Amino acid sequence: MSRIGKKPIALPAGVKYTVTGNTALVEGPKGKVVALIPAGISLTTKDGQLMVERQNDSQAAFHGLARSLVFNAVTGVTTGWTKDIDIVGIGYRAELKGKNMVVFTLGYSHPIEFPLPTGIEVTIDPKQTHLVVSGIDRQKVGQVAADMRSLRKPDPYKNKGVRYTGEKLKKKVGKTGAK
Repeated sequence: MSRIGKKPIALPAGVKYTVTGNTALVEGPKGKVVALIPAGISLTTKDGQLMVERQNDSQAAFHGLARSLVFNAVTGVTTGWTKDIDIVGIGYRAELKGKNMVVFTLGYSHPIEFPLPTGIEVTIDPKQTHLVVSGIDRQKVGQVAADMRSLRKPDPYKNKGVRYTGEKLKKKVGKTGAK
C-alpha cells in the first residue's frame, strides 16, 4: 500500500469535487482547479474526508501521485500556493507593468518583459528585489517561478541573479592570478 496514497485528504467547508472520466474538478472559495486522475484510481468520501483508492496493485505506482494531485488542488482552492523569489545584484530589479506583465532589469542591454499567464499574480516589494508568485494551481505557480529564475540563474562566482528565497548557493573560488 502506498504510504502517501492511503492518507486521507481533509475536505474543508465549501470545497466540492466532481469526477468526470479521468479528471476531478475541485471547486472552492478561491476558484476551480482540474486534477488528472489515472485509470483505475477512484475518489470516495468518508466522514468528511476524501480517500483515494485503487482497484488493484497494478495501479500502485499511480496511487500516491493521484492523491498528491488531488491534495494540491484542494489546498489551492482553499489557501492557494506561493513561491518567493529574490533578485540579487547591483541594479537588478523587477517592476509591474500593468496587471499581467513583469519587467525585469537584470544587467542585460535591454529590459525583459515577462507576461503572466491567467490565474497567476505577482506582488513586488518596494525595494523591487523580492517577488511573491501566487495562484491556485501549484504546477503553474512553480513553472512561472522557474521561468523567472531562468532569466538570470544564480552565478556561482559572484552570487548574483534570480533565486528562490532560502535557496543555498555554493560560492566557487575564482581563478588565481599569475605568479
